Amino acid sequence: MIIGSGVRTCFPRFPSSSEKHVLRSAVKFTFTIQRPRRPFTTACSVSATKKEKVIVVSGPTGAGKSRLALELAKLLNGEIISADSVQVYRGLDIGSAKPSPADRKEVPHHLVDILHPSEDYSVGQFFEDARQATRCILDSGRVPIVTGGTGLYLRWLIYGKPDVPKASKEIASEVYSELADLQRNEHWDAAVQLVVKAGDPKAQLLAANDWYRLRRSLEIIKSSGSPPSAFEVPYDSFRKECDSSVVDTHDISSPTDVVEEVKSKELDYDFICFFLSSQRVDLYRAIDWRCEDMVSGSDGILSEARWLLDEGLLPNSNSATRAIGYRQAMEYLLTCRKQGGNSSPREFYNFLTEFQKASRNFAKRQLTWFRNEQIYQWLDASKPLETVLNFICDAYHDKGGNLVVPESLRMKKEISSRREESELKSYRTENRHFIRREDCSDILEWIQRTQGGNNVS
Repeated sequence: MIIGSGVRTCFPRFPSSSEKHVLRSAVKFTFTIQRPRRPFTTACSVSATKKEKVIVVSGPTGAGKSRLALELAKLLNGEIISADSVQVYRGLDIGSAKPSPADRKEVPHHLVDILHPSEDYSVGQFFEDARQATRCILDSGRVPIVTGGTGLYLRWLIYGKPDVPKASKEIASEVYSELADLQRNEHWDAAVQLVVKAGDPKAQLLAANDWYRLRRSLEIIKSSGSPPSAFEVPYDSFRKECDSSVVDTHDISSPTDVVEEVKSKELDYDFICFFLSSQRVDLYRAIDWRCEDMVSGSDGILSEARWLLDEGLLPNSNSATRAIGYRQAMEYLLTCRKQGGNSSPREFYNFLTEFQKASRNFAKRQLTWFRNEQIYQWLDASKPLETVLNFICDAYHDKGGNLVVPESLRMKKEISSRREESELKSYRTENRHFIRREDCSDILEWIQRTQGGNNVS
């Protein structure tokens, strides 16, 4: 099914045979669920006076949101829209914990495998694609379930995108030519100063080598005469409306009631949003073990990083190669290639440690981001999956808008005890698979076999 011209696809596309990479299945979890019996309802049966419902399931990396969304889609006759900035890329399967081909066959997934890793994908393009996918799903009488941990993607999807002008082909070509030589010669600082002088001082705050956003900033300046920051972000307007409503109200309405009231007036859909997480120490442990699993075997994230390098990409050079795990793996393999395909156990463990640390830090940033998003209800990922599913189904079918997360299912946003704080401070990674020097021997052999001078394409 195609969503309309200019938009990628409603259903996943897989890598062509010309792309020298085999799509691999992500790690699958085995579990049994006794599904509750409920009357079948879809967004199409909602009263015309009611906004159509869209479910959003987010959470930090490793929390289990993809598994939850998959089972939820089976229960509600839903389809999944990925809000993951890495899953859009073909071939980046293990490092993005992409749903397996079998899962995607059972439940349609959107915005998965739609780009080659050499292409950039922006939050603005995600907004357009995800909104059209949402419309497509609703029109087919099914339930849109958006899942992912890319906070800015979800914020724009829910609240809307800034009314920033789109650059003409002439301006886009002019900007590309202006920055091309600087990018080719890796003169990032000089390029930033060029954009700062053009009128965007905040260009200095961009992540190093984020050439896409730097070009986009210059395009906006040339198109409108103003920097990107001059255009109001809908989310900011929503927050101001909520804050003013809290100040002006003379009753005893809770902040949640105010958010619901403003949401019902301002948003295009009835977004029912959940944030799935667990105790911080348990989350960190799960992330560390997950990184180990991604590295294990000859077809893990190192194999995908090898493919990226063979495609001519360099670490930290674009959206795909900046992704956590891929950047560290590419840098590690480049070092191995310089050493003729050799690596010591210490070098391998340094790579794994950096991968785990970056993943934990990313989860910490996600928790901080979503802690300030009032629209989400926080759920405890350690509770039985069936319990969480039942609650979300009840929330979807609820017509009063007053469903409250029970205390037994609620995940606190902040560290709630001195014990938890102490455990977090004393946390140390304890690997399951990679403990001794010899535990990485298979991987070092694979590196020597594939990354030596005669084996590198």
